[in-house]
Parts: sequence; C-alpha cells; structure tokens
Amino acid sequence: MSKNKDIFGEAAKAYYFNEDQTPITVKSPDFDDDTIPVAYLFRDYAEMPVLEQAALEMCEGTVLDVGCSVGSHSLYLQKKGLEVTGIDISEASVEIAKKRGFSQAQVQDFYKMETGRFDTLLFLMNGSGIIGRTENLPKFFQQCRKLLTENGKILMDSSDLIFLFDEEPEISEEYYGEMQFQIFWKDHSSEAFDWLYIDPGTLKKAAEDNNFYCTIVKEGEHYDYLAELRPL
Repeated sequence: MSKNKDIFGEAAKAYYFNEDQTPITVKSPDFDDDTIPVAYLFRDYAEMPVLEQAALEMCEGTVLDVGCSVGSHSLYLQKKGLEVTGIDISEASVEIAKKRGFSQAQVQDFYKMETGRFDTLLFLMNGSGIIGRTENLPKFFQQCRKLLTENGKILMDSSDLIFLFDEEPEISEEYYGEMQFQIFWKDHSSEAFDWLYIDPGTLKKAAEDNNFYCTIVKEGEHYDYLAELRPL
C-alpha cells in the first residue's frame, strides 16, 4: 500500500479517462468503513442533495467554490452566468475540472489564499470538514473575513452527529463532531486527517464569538443542514 496525497484526484482521472469505477473507501477508528462511488463526484444538478441545490441557488455575485473537486458545483454556477473561481488541493481534480469546461479551477489551499474578494464563499459536501477541529474555528472565520466583500456571505453545509449517540454525549475537551479519516483507493492510501462535523448550536456560538451572524436556512432529512453566515 503506497501513500498518496491525491487519492480523490487519481480516482477521478481513472474514472474520467478510463471509466474505472473502483470506489474510494473511507476508514475511521470510530465507524465502519464507508465507500464513495467516484461517479458521485461528477453528478449534475438533478442528482445533488437538496441542501446542495439550495446553496447553489443562493450563490450571488463573485463566488469562491472551496474544495471544488472536479467542478460539478462550479459548472452549474458558471452556466447560470455567475463569476466563479474554484480551488482544491487536488491537482488531478483541478485538471479534470478544466477538461470539463471549468477554466477558473485552481490548485490552492484555502487557508493560504492572500488575494481575492468574493461575494459568496461556498463550502459543500460537509463543507465544515475543512475546519478540522473546533479549535480552528477562529482561524477559519478570520480567513473568511479576509476573502469576503463587505456584504458577502458564507454558505456551508454540515451534519450534527448527535444521532450516533443513545444518550447526550458527555462534555469533554474533545468535541463529538471531531472525526479523523483515512482514505483508500486500489493500492493507495492517504495520511490520516481531521474532519469536522458541527452541530447548529455550536456553529452559531462560534460565529457569534468571531463576529459573524449565522442563520440555518434549510434542514435536511437526517440531521444535516445548510447555514448562511455573514460578518457583522
């Protein structure tokens, strides 16, 4: 098993060029293994969950699609006539996004962006995951503020993992939505990485603490939701 930093990208390339449908496997010490069909990365608007559809309809002005992958969300917004920039740390995914017609895809780390002012910052497919851990929330909001226009907004989806517990989780230093994952595809594996699921109450409190206003604009069918956040 070899280490690979770009498993999503390699799987996407194999699917796009060779119709290789080998799924991506997600492992966590806390859950059973899960699989992601690579075709899901290439879904069109009709195949997207209702929260994603709602977020896309709420995008305005200049948009930054964070974690754009192979460009499915960005391509929809581009067709609507919006000015969209997409970023992802996966070089191969960005390559495929460009081949699919999304020319404004860039290999870029969100936290290292220095330029650009956007009316909408878009974080989908459990977009809160990019925060990693609750201790990183101030850093996240600080970076968002730097990249937003004066009247800009964040659109982000997430899930409350409270449904996994039979009883209310005990208060501890480790928040119950802080996960660690590792991904596998064929004979490749990633390093373990942090991923944050955040409940609406914790998100609203963090937003308030960092001078943002948070509104839950839509709820999904299973503890998932879409949030809109605006700087105060």
